[in-house]
Amino acid sequence: MKKKISIAIIAILMLLGNNQVVSQTDEMFQSDKLSTLWKTADILTTSESVCYEPERKVLFVSCINGNPTEKDGNGFIAMLSLNGDIISHKWVTGLNAPKGMGIYNGNLFVTDIDRVVELNIDKAALVKEYQVENAKFLNDITIDPVGNVYISDMVTNKIHRIYKGIVETWLDDNQLKGTNGLFYEDKEILAGTKSGIFSIRIEDKRIWQSVKINGGIDGLESDGKGNYIISDWSGKIQLVNPESEPVLLLNTTSEGINAADIEFIIDRDLLLVPTFSDNRVSAYELKEE
Repeated sequence: MKKKISIAIIAILMLLGNNQVVSQTDEMFQSDKLSTLWKTADILTTSESVCYEPERKVLFVSCINGNPTEKDGNGFIAMLSLNGDIISHKWVTGLNAPKGMGIYNGNLFVTDIDRVVELNIDKAALVKEYQVENAKFLNDITIDPVGNVYISDMVTNKIHRIYKGIVETWLDDNQLKGTNGLFYEDKEILAGTKSGIFSIRIEDKRIWQSVKINGGIDGLESDGKGNYIISDWSGKIQLVNPESEPVLLLNTTSEGINAADIEFIIDRDLLLVPTFSDNRVSAYELKEE
């Protein structure tokens, strides 16, 4: 099963031109800015994304548990404590290949290949599903303060939006090659692509490149200090800034340990890394300068 998953993922990402996927030349590295806190047991099968829920102080983890493009019903969401204890291994089941997540008004939104599912957190139950027309590989989610849900499609290079309960294609721009990681900040949507981070003003969809960096961007988070933390799926995590060179925080590529759609909790300096084919979540403290 692991071999089948690996081949499928490599094929998809090679198709998208992410030349970091098959490279195993980088040595294992962990910056002294990072301190390892904990790692879960390897039962979070194909862990793709982590999402923090601040009211309950829990973590949700999307687990593909199969082929990331197959509608097999094997996918599930796990619930963890901030100490890495698994509160509910299979909190919600019956999904296909769940990936990016976002929370609004007590509901968890999850991408699932060509649809987005909305789950009520209190009831651990499906509320609604949104089919995205012509979607190929829905990946990340970010949600603005009024509840609009933005969704990336890594294959079609589009950003979709759920606006007042209706799905629409919000942006279709040739600059968004391999768009994956999304992040809402100050009336803008930041999109991680093959060539770096693009900023998109929500009001008029004006788009510009704010950070140039080669390779795909899977996870995209702010550190709350004017920098962004990005992961490249292969295993590399970097701290980037529009005005300075990238700082390497972690590289587990040579160990075959992925770094998928990360989460960063600013008030705890807590970096959470889903390791995909390693089937875990790893937690690190990002130390102050």
